[in-house]
Amino acid sequence: MKTITSCVEEIIKSSPFLEEGLSREIINFSALAKDLNFPISEMLRKPVKDGAIMMALRRYQQPLTLENSGRLKKVFKNLGDITVRSNLSDFTFQNSKTLINSHAQVLEKISANQQIFYAFTRGMFESNIIISTSEKDSILKVFKNEIQIGLQDNLSAISIYLPKGNSKIAGLYYQIFKRLAWEKITLYEVVSTTNEFTIVVEDDLVDKAFSVIKRLKD
Repeated sequence: MKTITSCVEEIIKSSPFLEEGLSREIINFSALAKDLNFPISEMLRKPVKDGAIMMALRRYQQPLTLENSGRLKKVFKNLGDITVRSNLSDFTFQNSKTLINSHAQVLEKISANQQIFYAFTRGMFESNIIISTSEKDSILKVFKNEIQIGLQDNLSAISIYLPKGNSKIAGLYYQIFKRLAWEKITLYEVVSTTNEFTIVVEDDLVDKAFSVIKRLKD
């Protein structure tokens, strides 16, 4: 059976920004209670009082966050190097039986040049290649017989080296995405390995994104 408390919890948990605002004590409970009155009344199918909603808000128990999680704090304090690579292009191709052969040709061509940025991800129906723009013509040539779905230039990648054991820390990526979202930074792509996490953004956002990532250590 739904209650005012359960409705409040449901709404807050589905709204990360709202949950963050409550944890930082920057939201007025009275104003929020009035704002939530209509959706909660709809959920319960009966009118509710603002005072009852405000009491439920005050009783809401915040989950572990960066500020009160020692493990998360330790991980962010021990972040490794942050590397920025610019002049990147992102290609999207429809998956096919021959796509992997084209991919192999690219790897063979660039294997001797460690300065070239290259990332390949394969989904159920399409695959992405992020590569230094200097290799754009080569990609178009090698994949000329594939179905190209998209192409985006003027991208930059920010790579973060994570401490070992990071995969055991709940909420790690959430904290990174949350801080980027707070600064209205749109992610074009995300690529990760076990101990390395890379975000790809448009060039005009790279300085702002780098500043956010760097502050994670603070």
